[in-house]
Amino acid sequence: MKVTRMELQPGVWLTAVQTKKFKSSVLGAQFLAPLTAQSAAVNALTPMVLRRGTAKHPDLESLSAALDELYGGSLEPMVRKKGETQCVGFVGSFLDDAYTLNKEQVLEPAAALLSELIGAPYTRDGAFCPDYTRQEKANLIDRIKAQVNDKRQYAQIRVVAEMCAGEPFGVDKLGSMEAVEAITPQTLWEGYQTLLNQARVELYYCGSADPERVQAAFHPLLTVLPAGKRAGLVRPAKKKAPKTPRRVEEALDVTQGKLAMGFRTNCDAWDEHYPALMLVNAIYGGTTTSKLFMNVREKLSLCYYASSGLMNDKDVMLVSSGVEFDKVGQAEGEILSQLYKCQAGDFSDDELEWARRSVVSTLRTTLDTQSRMEDYWLSQSAAGLTEGPDDMAARVEAVTRAQVVEAAQDLTLDTVYFLKGRE
Repeated sequence: MKVTRMELQPGVWLTAVQTKKFKSSVLGAQFLAPLTAQSAAVNALTPMVLRRGTAKHPDLESLSAALDELYGGSLEPMVRKKGETQCVGFVGSFLDDAYTLNKEQVLEPAAALLSELIGAPYTRDGAFCPDYTRQEKANLIDRIKAQVNDKRQYAQIRVVAEMCAGEPFGVDKLGSMEAVEAITPQTLWEGYQTLLNQARVELYYCGSADPERVQAAFHPLLTVLPAGKRAGLVRPAKKKAPKTPRRVEEALDVTQGKLAMGFRTNCDAWDEHYPALMLVNAIYGGTTTSKLFMNVREKLSLCYYASSGLMNDKDVMLVSSGVEFDKVGQAEGEILSQLYKCQAGDFSDDELEWARRSVVSTLRTTLDTQSRMEDYWLSQSAAGLTEGPDDMAARVEAVTRAQVVEAAQDLTLDTVYFLKGRE
């Protein structure tokens, strides 16, 4: 597997992963913009409306027919949050050229169709189609509303919003319903022009083609991207937790409480000691051999589930748990007790090695799945980092017990969110 990274023009980058491991190839184009409450909804809606049609293929039916001609390929709109950067665009999957019937080339026409979506959208009166805009606004509002249906995910969204209020990281990647409702075809078009002219662009390819051919295939896209200076990458600022943790309660029609706890880590993906923090997370709550799983869930039965996770592009760790309403105090106390054990170095050599094996395995198996690999390299690109999964795994292998304890001692409780049932 060979990974090549090159700047095709100012602010437009290509990550090309050459491998013969997969029968499909992946193409991607993402606009990277600062995450703000003012632009999040417009940016999130943009790829959804772009995907509805182009000047040449003005509706979903004709676009689908064009994809069918490419061995049933796909091009899907994507909206992601990487730290305090909003990433919007497309990811496509196509049959790799090595497996076509008559050695037909799929890469070039697939890249051309991607370029068409971005550079020649279907418009009316110099703006996006009103019907497409209205329909996709309704779909986006439905997605925002649906977030509350998954109560575990909803609790995580809410604790981040409360913990990072006033910070870009606290903004939802989809924006707010009020902001979506205010969008018009004209304001959406103007927002898209801002993306086209100012946002950093990350192009991606994974397949058997060599990097030079991939670069040539993306040339049609380069011709539709305006030349000029594009926004640089900004590292999110770190913040200290308040002396007294914030506490937020919300009541909904739920039969099981959701306790979400946000911690400041004083560490993120840019820091040299981030691999040590990855091991802290794995020992504490990131695996099925972790302290939260084995003690809070299994041994004490205080939670239906209890786990921790890092926001690697931000100095935040979240603990997520499902609890009985009357056990929330006990559960919170025991969750913190297990953290104190990590900070005191009260974990066995076996616990450390189980955590290490889990983190290393997760990193290395990233290379086995194209979707995970694409998402990994987008995260790295959004952070301005170039370290591959194997190199990161090697750094995790080298972390010492003392480094793990030191990283754990930087964790501080910032916000506690509890979703309870209505009286």
